[in-house]
Parts: sequence; structure tokens; C-alpha cells
Amino acid sequence: MHFTLHQLKVFVEVADQGSITKAAEALHLTQPAVSIQLKKLQDQLEIPIIEVISRKVYLTDFGKEIANASRKILRETDLIQTTRSSYLGLLSGDLKISIVSTAKYIMPYFLTDFLKMHPQVKLTMDVTNKATVLEHLNDNSVDFALVSVLPENLSVEKQDLMSNRLYLVRKATVAKTLPKLNLKDLQNENFVFREKGSTTRQAMEQFMRSNGITTNRQITLTSNEAVKQAVLAGLGFTVTPLIGIKNELLSGQLQIVNVKGLPITTTWNLIWLKGKNQTPISAAFLTYIEENKEKIIRDKFDWYENV
Repeated sequence: MHFTLHQLKVFVEVADQGSITKAAEALHLTQPAVSIQLKKLQDQLEIPIIEVISRKVYLTDFGKEIANASRKILRETDLIQTTRSSYLGLLSGDLKISIVSTAKYIMPYFLTDFLKMHPQVKLTMDVTNKATVLEHLNDNSVDFALVSVLPENLSVEKQDLMSNRLYLVRKATVAKTLPKLNLKDLQNENFVFREKGSTTRQAMEQFMRSNGITTNRQITLTSNEAVKQAVLAGLGFTVTPLIGIKNELLSGQLQIVNVKGLPITTTWNLIWLKGKNQTPISAAFLTYIEENKEKIIRDKFDWYENV
């Protein structure tokens, strides 16, 4: 066999995207170019690696094995490049991070100056749901994940970043502030939830369950932004991370409702698989975080700490 790294990279992108069109867009190639590289790889293998059904690409069982092996090969070649660069006094290569959706409000601030310091580092950051973040972590396809609750079934190491506080909020009324509500005032109100499996939903359900709060109507949405828009439209209350509602609080569109038992406080943690061999880039990023996180919090999140 004489497959190339380029062929493996194209195949992995097709596998990840589930589409030749999307893979071509991600790789900045034409669709025919992707198809040609895929065919060249397939021609060297006696067993099919993909099936195309209604224009969607599915991996065969053999294809899944080849995709996993290809990812390992590509990671090792990246390591060769980053090791070479480190010996030359440079950091060059990929930094891959998977984060839950709410973390998009904080993670960029912990990356900006690091990337300015190391212009040859390429960042890939996937913003997705908790289940997918843990999948990425478990299959070792990312350097780090950012979560607010540590996974129970994975052995990980961590670097804490900052606190994550969840408040009860509602659409703002004419009054600038709301009186402190009793828990009984929330009985039979409408509530807007994240989808099942979401850490935010779990915290919200635990708060309501422990206080015996029942809902008149439960609305379920699949992103924090969708939940926020629903609350702004007056569809009900929600429990949501403070970090995602800064602009709406400052503009007076949303109000924090003071009730017993809130806020719920957790910690944003940057995590990685225990025993993982850090690349020069990921090791440098950890050092940067350890040395600069307090300054970043002070400079970028002073509003947050003073709510």
C-alpha cells in the first residue's frame, strides 16, 4: 500500500463530516478533489470503507477501524512537526478543544493572547453538547475539554478556570428590580429547559425537585441561546449560567430573580484524559493558563465577579 497522509486527512474529514461536500468545504478543496483522494485510498484496500446512501456518507465497520487508525497516524505526524518546531524554539501545529455550548462565552478569552504569542498554532474548537464533548475526550481526538461538571465515567486530570454560577431569570418587567420571591410563588409557572443530558438542565431539575416546584408548562430547547430567546419572549422562567446573559442584564431585558437556594455554583474545568501525553503546544497552553488565569478573570470578567 502507498497511501499518503493527504489521503488519510481527507478520509478522516469525510468520516467526521459524514459528507463529501462538507469535507470539501472544511478542507478548502473542490468536491471532485475530495472524491479523487477518497477513491485513491479505497483502491488500495480490498474492503469498502464507506457507503453512500442518499448523498450521505456512512462508514462501514472496516471504515471505522481505518478512520481510527488514520487519526492516530495524523496525530503522530502532528507530534513530529510540533517536536521539530519546539527544538527550533517555535510552537507550531494544532490545538484541539471541545467545549459545551455555554463555555463559548469564556473560552475565547483564555485563548486570545496565547494564540497571539504563538501565531503558528492552529486552533480547532468544537462547541457542542455535553455528550459529544465527552465522546471527543474519550476517543482522545482533542487535547482538552471544558466542562462545568466533571465526568463520572472517565478518569481525567483538570485545571480549574473560574466559577460558573446559575441564576433564576425571567423577562424584565417595567420595574428595575424584582422583589425577592418565595418558592411558592414559582408554583405552576412556565419554565424553559435545556435538553435532557444538559448539565444546566440537571441543575435546574435538581433545584426544582428539592424545593417541590412543579411547572404549569415545560418547554424544552436544545441550546442556551434558544432558551434565552424564549425567556426574552416571555415564555417563562429558566435557570441559566450568568456568563451567557451579560448583555441582556446590562440592557435591562432580563432580570435575576432572587430565590432561596440560588445561585448554584460549580467550576469551569479544563480537563484531559489522565495519563495523556501532552504535546509541546498543549503543555505550553496549560502553563499559560496556570500563569495568567487570574489576570484574565480580573481583566475580562470583573462584571461577573461583582454581580
